[in-house]
Amino acid sequence: MDFTEIYNQTASLVYFSPGTHFLLTAVEDRLIIRRSDSFQIARTWLVDTTRSPTAAALAANAGPAAARQKAEENAWITHAGWSCDSEYVLGACAKTGVVSVFKLRDEDWSARIEAGAEGLMKAEWAPDGRTVLCFSEWGLRVTMWSLVTGAATYIQYPIHPDRGYAFRQDARYFVLAERHKSKDTLGVYDAHEAYRLVRHFPLPTGSLASLSLSPTGNYLAVWEGPLEYKLYIVTLAGNVLGTFTPDPDPGFGIRMVSWHPSGMFLAVAGSDDKIHILESLTWNPIATLDLPTRIPAGVNVWREPSGWLEATHGRGFLSYERIQAPFTLTTTNSQIPSRSAKSTKPASRGRTAASTASTSRSGSGTTQLAFNTSGNLLLVRSAAAPTAVLLYDFPTPSSNSGNSASTSQEPSTSATTREPLVPRLRSVLLHTEPVTTAKWTPDPTRAGRLAVACGSQSMYLWSDEWVSEDADAQEQGDDTEVAECVGVPAQKFETRDLRWAPDGKGLILLDQKTFCCAFEVEEEGQDEEGAIR
Repeated sequence: MDFTEIYNQTASLVYFSPGTHFLLTAVEDRLIIRRSDSFQIARTWLVDTTRSPTAAALAANAGPAAARQKAEENAWITHAGWSCDSEYVLGACAKTGVVSVFKLRDEDWSARIEAGAEGLMKAEWAPDGRTVLCFSEWGLRVTMWSLVTGAATYIQYPIHPDRGYAFRQDARYFVLAERHKSKDTLGVYDAHEAYRLVRHFPLPTGSLASLSLSPTGNYLAVWEGPLEYKLYIVTLAGNVLGTFTPDPDPGFGIRMVSWHPSGMFLAVAGSDDKIHILESLTWNPIATLDLPTRIPAGVNVWREPSGWLEATHGRGFLSYERIQAPFTLTTTNSQIPSRSAKSTKPASRGRTAASTASTSRSGSGTTQLAFNTSGNLLLVRSAAAPTAVLLYDFPTPSSNSGNSASTSQEPSTSATTREPLVPRLRSVLLHTEPVTTAKWTPDPTRAGRLAVACGSQSMYLWSDEWVSEDADAQEQGDDTEVAECVGVPAQKFETRDLRWAPDGKGLILLDQKTFCCAFEVEEEGQDEEGAIR
């Protein structure tokens, strides 16, 4: 990996353009565009964060003048992003309720959106790249501002501005969870016709926690709040197809939901460290995965070498240590009382705010579920084992794995009758510090690549592209994966978060106020498909 210099950033607002040619960075009240090949600055804009007249009039009665002046001084950019075609960028300041839009090809062109008395909580691009979504405070409304016509469309009373909405993959329909007359409802809007209301129907939930639209756009998973473990599958026409509640009821709600890329399966997890795999024919569980306390033989166990950062001075890379299974996985006392003798030690100073948040939220349960782009691998993280990343082989019939656009239920029938679905634990990655983030590459041609961060001066890479030079190992199917620790060559840098480039050839590494990028270097021993020999 080749690393860039360390650059400043604000609020982790650093994004590659959809084509990976440029890099957008927000630094206080300024947007900076860099070329991704040379990191030379191509554009820079100063975002005007002064309040709109309406917001200024409301703020005049909100408190002392000194407090208002201090708030104005700290009114930095809170949201930024690229349009889908890399033509426009936006920078929003939620404190002052303004959104500024700039055009990459015309440095003099700009647009300004001012929120009124409702305030601004979040701003982002719609998939068409010409509409800006603005969510107001207190769940009052969401406004769609068109850059083409200058018109605005208002939708009242969204439930959640961060997780209660979704666009279908073809960007045609926008679904939004709303609350009217103290009841959960769902609105379906046509994004191609100025967000015209297509359907509006009540949801079976009493207090909706979140929703997730299937990759095929046919089904919508909605589930209850944190005190009730109940999930519903509904269509965009409002029909309830299935309901799922585990037996026995664990007593707390759902924490994580993840669709298989084909839309044939749905993984559901709660606070009991059980992952239920539902299939799309009956919406009943066909497999249940438990957090293993003892790793059986046949599973690859990789452990971060002790003190490797000090030994290498944070430079170069080093392979994980491979442990012979069976192996006992250390978990917290609160999650598995029977393992009190092997409780996890308190996190050292390397623990970051992100890891603390992920493990303290209800204190137990699954903290991450993620399929890779091909759907043959499932990543699982649990608060009971904060330093571990579990990777499951997810077998699906090859004849149906690419049928993501099908609208019939026949693939689900063949998937459940031709062979039983039994996800198998393939690999376990063990680290010294709690894992803060783990993300699959977006490149579908190299779907088996994973990047992990633990809030230390390093990042960690796992890949199933390793090809062993040992002929016997190749025949037996062994040594088909590799796990490496990669040091970040900087004196003071802790990788708290990371983001893949859209083409999967680079990574953004984020610290609290700085960032750097890492790019893959193709070596002579690397073939056209990217496998390392």
